[in-house]
Amino acid sequence: MNDITNPPHALKEPIHIEQLGRVRTDDYAWMKDPDWQLVLRDPARLRADIRAHLLAENAYTDAVLAGTTGLQETIRAEMKSRIQPDDAAVPWPDGAFAYGYRYEAGAEHPRYIRTPRDGGPETLLLDADAQAAGHAYYRVIAAHHSPDHRQFAYAEDTQGSEIYRVWVIDIATRTLLPDPIESCMGEFVWSPCSRYIFWVFVNDSGRPDKVYRRTVGRAEDILIYEETDQGFFVGLSSATSGGSIFITTGDNDTSEVYRIPGNDPTAPAQLIEPRTKGLRYRADDWRDRLIILTNADDATDFKLVEAPFATPGRAHWRDLVPHRPGHFIAEFTLLADYIIRVERADANNRIIIRIRDGGESDIAVHEQAYVLALDPGLEFDTATLRFIYSSPTTPRQWFDYDIPTGARQLRKTQTIPAGHDPTQYETRRLTATAADGATIPITILMRRGTPLDGSAPLHLYGYGSYGMSIQPWFQSNILSLVDRGWIHAIAHIRGGTEKGWNWFLAGRGPHKMNSFTDFIAVAEHLIAENYTRPRRIVAHGGSAGGLLMGAVLNIRPDLWAGVIAAVPFVDVLNTISDETLPLTPLEWPEWGNPLTDAAAYDTIAAYSPYDNITAQPYPPVLATGGLSDPRVTYWEPAKFVARLRDHTTGTAPIMARINMDAGHFGNAGRFDALKQLAQNYAFAIWAIER
Repeated sequence: MNDITNPPHALKEPIHIEQLGRVRTDDYAWMKDPDWQLVLRDPARLRADIRAHLLAENAYTDAVLAGTTGLQETIRAEMKSRIQPDDAAVPWPDGAFAYGYRYEAGAEHPRYIRTPRDGGPETLLLDADAQAAGHAYYRVIAAHHSPDHRQFAYAEDTQGSEIYRVWVIDIATRTLLPDPIESCMGEFVWSPCSRYIFWVFVNDSGRPDKVYRRTVGRAEDILIYEETDQGFFVGLSSATSGGSIFITTGDNDTSEVYRIPGNDPTAPAQLIEPRTKGLRYRADDWRDRLIILTNADDATDFKLVEAPFATPGRAHWRDLVPHRPGHFIAEFTLLADYIIRVERADANNRIIIRIRDGGESDIAVHEQAYVLALDPGLEFDTATLRFIYSSPTTPRQWFDYDIPTGARQLRKTQTIPAGHDPTQYETRRLTATAADGATIPITILMRRGTPLDGSAPLHLYGYGSYGMSIQPWFQSNILSLVDRGWIHAIAHIRGGTEKGWNWFLAGRGPHKMNSFTDFIAVAEHLIAENYTRPRRIVAHGGSAGGLLMGAVLNIRPDLWAGVIAAVPFVDVLNTISDETLPLTPLEWPEWGNPLTDAAAYDTIAAYSPYDNITAQPYPPVLATGGLSDPRVTYWEPAKFVARLRDHTTGTAPIMARINMDAGHFGNAGRFDALKQLAQNYAFAIWAIER
């Protein structure tokens, strides 16, 4: 049994890296398996000494948190009790059928089903729970029926590396077609004629770089697009109208789209507009024209334009919904007579419906913090729009909205079997002020009557990268902290798009430090307003939010009772300098390229958590990872923890938990996924009470 006073000893094998006239030393580069690409596809190939070290880290974490084992089980049971055991999706109608999925009581994975549109016997399309048997990890990422309703295809991942195998099922005979598609990104679309599947290939570096067309039933794949820029990733989509198949390619700054006509799926892909650095656009088919969401012509918060199929290039783009600064168009979808868009401002959404004659209406909500999200259906010729409403106190509700009349039909409310009374909770929207005057939205969830005298422990969550908005959804799991007197807060910091695209740009590249100082400003504001006090805050973030955790841990360790860094992107300088890693070239527009740009190198070096660990007392840290994670590789949290232990002048435990059977998103089953979250929350409580 591990001695909690003696954590695993990581050997130091220093290497010196010279780059652009700068030199850095990495003591723990050996934790990166030389054959990491093979490990992604087969985790059993991990080098023995690295495996032994990761297992020792896990054992140490278990030893330190041994006193919370009962609490972890209690929290996990609480979270499980809030999940409907036999839950089901609201079916999506399509032609003569309605498609959906449901969970058998206690099942980890869903059964994909269809019924006659107006009701009748159920047809089982895929039992993912049965498919998962015998696999330590199993996830179905995409499942789509063919337009003729005769076949059903699904993409499965059995190791967590996000490299998928696509199977096709003949629905009538319930048989699998031979020769599945291998090394797929998980993105595939059917041609409208149902004869072909278009799919995205993942190369040996873990990058999606090719699109193939397969004739269903034949093990023959025809290359129809290949991306030669290693920094551009390829994707696929299809128009709900059936009029187009779109190939998208791009990085975090620039995009390019090709169209294949739906009525001629073997035709060459037509380029819509050549890539131009900084130009972003996405296209969809509105039956007789293209509708394009773009930032062209300095439309920072984006606009919608239309273009003819024959001449789709930018010279023929005509404004349909002009750019309005401060009204960020986050997404759009199309129905036969309507364009529906989501606009975001101050971390809240509006759904706006535009009809063909140009008239507009919107779906209104009156809460301080909430989410309105589209739930696109399978049919184009309809006047029914499905959307989801939620807030931190309100479980998700699915509505069918009749556009001509404005009538709403509630189709489903998220059931909380353990019970949930929204009136017992309170949501607030606060604002913190950054040092440069920027105002940062904060979403608060707490039980009514929680004392605001600084005594409450506070769970502070943040992300702040890639323009991703952390929206204030109802989260039943967080109630395990809130019901224990905690306050839950979301810091809507720069780097996301909560306040529009400029909010993203102000936390990107040379401005990245704003994300970290915003998070600290939020913590200080909550302290000043007596929501909590220093060392009563547990900070939590994952992936690029784990980078946020590492940075604020180094900058202000005195603020935190503990830090949960989930799959944390903390070895930034090394990762963004390694062209062999799957995401690195794609990421350069986001962070800068430290291989060619000295200013980018210096900016990253100034905040990269692994490179900025210093001799100071650090609070308790729990850093998690996944062995087959292609996004944030397992060695990042492992190296980070080892270096933190080298430098801390305090006595607080620094821990790593590496999931040896999963990747970036942890265990795939809906109940299995609660194990790590229960440990995270138990760690938070332990960190406050220790």
